[in-house]
Amino acid sequence: MTASAPTGENSAVHQKTPARAALASFMGSAVEYYDFFIFGSAAALIFPHVFFPDANAQASIMSLATFGFAYIARPVGAVFVGHFGDRIGRQKVLMFTLVLMGLATFVIGCIPSFATIGWWAPAILVLCRLMQGLSAAGEQAGASSLTLEHAPDNRRSFFTSWTLTGTQGGQILAALIFVPVVALPDEIKYGIGWRIPFWLSAVVVIVTYFIRRSLHETPTFEAAKANNEIAKLPVGVLLKNHWRDVLRVICCAFIAAVSTVYGTLAIKYGAEVGNVDEGITLWLVVAGNVVALFTQPFFGNLADRIGRKPVFIYGALSSAVAMPLYLLSMESGNMLLQFALSVLVFSCGYAAANAVWPSFYSEMFSARVRFSGLAIGTQLGFLMAGFAPSIVAAIGGLQPGGWVATSIFTAAICTVAAVSALTARETYQVPTAELGLREPAKV
Repeated sequence: MTASAPTGENSAVHQKTPARAALASFMGSAVEYYDFFIFGSAAALIFPHVFFPDANAQASIMSLATFGFAYIARPVGAVFVGHFGDRIGRQKVLMFTLVLMGLATFVIGCIPSFATIGWWAPAILVLCRLMQGLSAAGEQAGASSLTLEHAPDNRRSFFTSWTLTGTQGGQILAALIFVPVVALPDEIKYGIGWRIPFWLSAVVVIVTYFIRRSLHETPTFEAAKANNEIAKLPVGVLLKNHWRDVLRVICCAFIAAVSTVYGTLAIKYGAEVGNVDEGITLWLVVAGNVVALFTQPFFGNLADRIGRKPVFIYGALSSAVAMPLYLLSMESGNMLLQFALSVLVFSCGYAAANAVWPSFYSEMFSARVRFSGLAIGTQLGFLMAGFAPSIVAAIGGLQPGGWVATSIFTAAICTVAAVSALTARETYQVPTAELGLREPAKV
């Protein structure tokens, strides 16, 4: 059964507001991923010196592994937040994820060093990282579902692309905050200096809380609720009727490993193998993400015109081709070349897949299970992204010539994502009310 729009006196309250939904999703994602990516920068450049006994290669691998622990919590969090997102609404769950991420990030800035409390320091760090993962599990799925259900049928990809553009905004802010931090003298940098970016997250969370609080629930969800079409156990309906789509999203979501290799491992490779200044490696990330602020809405708009699949597949394959060139540039000593290839691999390649996946994946599921399907599928796939830096580091990616191992790994995950996308149904011309309706009307 297709949910009808709300009628009567409540109809005006629940009109679609795509621009407001896109802004709220952009801001929420920016906050979430500011918090998420300052952890990534710190895991690469700071934590080996603060939370482990010796800042050697083994400490770097363990530090990068803490970055991946969030991705263990994300599938568990996806089931939890997905259930409530499909049961009580997208907006309420998004408020919860925002506060949880902000709290975990602030606490990380307060953890004493290894020299003070020993192995309790990395243990508490991992606990906070798991909280961040629980929060992130629901943020993108909820924001994408909310924005898609507010958007016009023919502009869904454009408006949902702003959810992921918000992650670029968060990563830009995180990198900009860390540029002056890494320039500090060591005693300050490894003392109080690195903690300040984590504490500053509280300010951004408060601002975004008030922006997001004013956004109402989607008409699609309210219609389903009014028509008594809310699934009692969304995950049961999902696994019964959409398991193929869940598997497809998992494999497509491997593409996110490009982002973590680019934003975490590559900066470590540049600093250790290419002797690139740590501040410059962060500016490379800033440059790629700044240009992506413009290219991602372009790719989102393009997907509304020619379809999700060709844009996504282009993003996957071009990332595989450009990544080895970017890594090789780290050893060239040519700063202009490094910046050009940073923009190429991220803004002109990966950004295409990144902009399109919120609509591409969301449109595989009906409104009854959209939050759960998107959250569970992406978070299981994102496990690859979470552990990609530590996996590649363990197989020699941080050694001289390590660009080969990193490039082979990147090409493999991009190929899996592209082939999986080929098997999907093209949905850019399917009305929102008819998305994912291959299941029985009632379960």
